Amino acid sequence: MFAHTRAMVAAAAHAFVVGRKVAGVFDHSARRDLRIAAESRGDQLQGFDGDRGAKFGGTLPELYDAGDEAFISMEIDGEKVRGHDRTTSHSYMAQVTDRLVHLYDYGEGAWFTFDIRSTEAGHGYREAAPEESRSE
Repeated sequence: MFAHTRAMVAAAAHAFVVGRKVAGVFDHSARRDLRIAAESRGDQLQGFDGDRGAKFGGTLPELYDAGDEAFISMEIDGEKVRGHDRTTSHSYMAQVTDRLVHLYDYGEGAWFTFDIRSTEAGHGYREAAPEESRSE
């Protein structure tokens, strides 16, 4: 899978499993914040990848990435998610927790970890630096 596809899948999986709006993703392998947002309602998802300027979403079990013009399947079983990226023909599985998504990309043969920032107070993945937390 492409790195941006893994991050998008992580955001979507978290939105479905945890049920909170995703406001950002930190990709540990790339060591950077990604501007990805996602929100689910029932079996429907809408999302936006701000770094690529691309919408993604759809109705389970198929999500559509408008940036790559590609479909990604997604099946959810409790906190576990699995599916297939039709662009690269790679399957994946993921484990979702309150603030993390651990995704295994079978094509890469490797695990990838994503911290998820929610829109709810107290659900950020990084602490503010002292100068950021001061109000002036």
